[in-house]
Amino acid sequence: MAGFRQHAPAPVDIAMVAHPSVTLLIDLSERDGIVYDTHGRHERGSIAVGLLPGELRASGWGLGECLQIRLEPAAAAAVLGVAAELSGTAVALDVLWGRDARRAEGRLRAAASWDERFTIAVEILGRRLGARPAVDPGVAYAWRRMRASRGRVRVDGLAEEVGWSRDRLWSRFRSQLGITPKRAARLVRFDHAAHLLAAGHAAAGVAAESGYVDQSHLHRETMALAGLTPAAVALAPWLAIDDVAWPASSPAISSAVVRRKSMGENCYEKAG
Repeated sequence: MAGFRQHAPAPVDIAMVAHPSVTLLIDLSERDGIVYDTHGRHERGSIAVGLLPGELRASGWGLGECLQIRLEPAAAAAVLGVAAELSGTAVALDVLWGRDARRAEGRLRAAASWDERFTIAVEILGRRLGARPAVDPGVAYAWRRMRASRGRVRVDGLAEEVGWSRDRLWSRFRSQLGITPKRAARLVRFDHAAHLLAAGHAAAGVAAESGYVDQSHLHRETMALAGLTPAAVALAPWLAIDDVAWPASSPAISSAVVRRKSMGENCYEKAG
């Protein structure tokens, strides 16, 4: 999770890059807040963003503050209850949580510090996580293997590892996470490529490193999954801080560690 604050009253228009997680964006602004646009549909305030949202933009004037929480799809299925139905969409959080969404916003907005907000968020998520059954262990295992292989894994091989037929893995994966194993692997591979681009690597080298046929193949994938060219992905502001805000070596979420970094007029704070 990470907290974002816009200090100066200025227009903001940010392209959000597809990520292999279900994302909660909790709007803590006091006034108009953030407007999200995906596939021509607008949502305001706190939202949940499913896997593969396509072109998603956040805009507003003097955004105030926002808490972003990324959930592994297996965890999101328990926390939100409808992870599969979220795929490709952005849905208002109060549609999913009802009055609990407003209560959560109120508690988080009233907190005295980001550290306190992270602690509150951990408590809220932990309570919801324990209230619903998790996804099938075989589905969760397949997802972890995709992440570990950076999307370069054969679905048939995964099915053999789990002890299922290919059709059974395909069916359960899609029904519980909302996307097919093949599209999930594409998303994970794209995420690896996007972070290489953000780190300053040339597109041709990124294509080869990430398992794409060539640079044109990488270009087609970035356009299909994010609506952006590789050059635009490389400049995406939220990707540029990912290695600091969400490092791979981060401690468990229960041991919150707060960091701060200036980004012009913006700043974020992070919980491990």
